[in-house]
Amino acid sequence: MSAVGKLEHGAHRAGQALETVVDQAHSQELHAATSTGLDHRKLVMWVFIASETIFFAALMATYLVNRGKVTPEDGPEHLNLAVASFNTFILLFSSLTMVMALQAIENAKKRRMIFLLAATALWGLVFLGGQVYEYAELIANGITFDSNVWSSSFFALTGFHGTHVFVGIIWICMLIIRALRGGITENNHLAVELGGLYWHFVDLVWVVLFTIIYLI
Repeated sequence: MSAVGKLEHGAHRAGQALETVVDQAHSQELHAATSTGLDHRKLVMWVFIASETIFFAALMATYLVNRGKVTPEDGPEHLNLAVASFNTFILLFSSLTMVMALQAIENAKKRRMIFLLAATALWGLVFLGGQVYEYAELIANGITFDSNVWSSSFFALTGFHGTHVFVGIIWICMLIIRALRGGITENNHLAVELGGLYWHFVDLVWVVLFTIIYLI
C-alpha cells in the first residue's frame, strides 16, 4: 500500500473512531451511573447548582446587610413591584412550559417539545425585558450601580441572576437546534432534563430574590 493509501486508510479509521465516540456521547444508555444511582452528568449538574447556590446566598446576605444602611428614598422605594410581580409570574409560567417540554419528548412528541422549549426561551426574554425596563426606571431616578451600597448590591444580585437567565435561554436554543438535528429523541432526552433542572433552579432563585427584595 502506498503512503497516500495508508494515510487515506488511517483517516478513514480515525473518522470511524470519532463517529463511534460521538455516538457514545449521545447515547443515554452508555453513561454509567455513579454510586449514588444518578447518571454522572446529572450528578455534575446538581454539584453545579449547589455551587451556584452558595454564590447567590453570599450576594443575598450582602444585599440584606447593605439594605439597612440607606434610607428608602435612596433606592428601595423606587423599586417597581408591579414589574417584579409580572416577571415572577412569567418565570413561574416558563417553568411549566419546560416541564411540559420534557413530558412531550418522553411521549415521543418532538415537535411539541420544540414548540414548548421555544415558548420557554421567549418567556425568558420577556423576563429580561422587564428587568431592563426596571433598570431604566431606576437610572432615570438617579439610582445607578455606584449610587450607594444598596444600589450596588441590588444591581449585582439581580444582574447575576439575569445573566443566569440569559445563559438558560442560550442553553434552550441549543437544545432546540440539537433536537432539529435528531440528537434528542424519546430514548435520549437527558439533555432536556438537565436543561430543565438549570431552568427550575434559576426560577426558584428569583422567587427567593423577589421575596427578599420586594416583599420583606
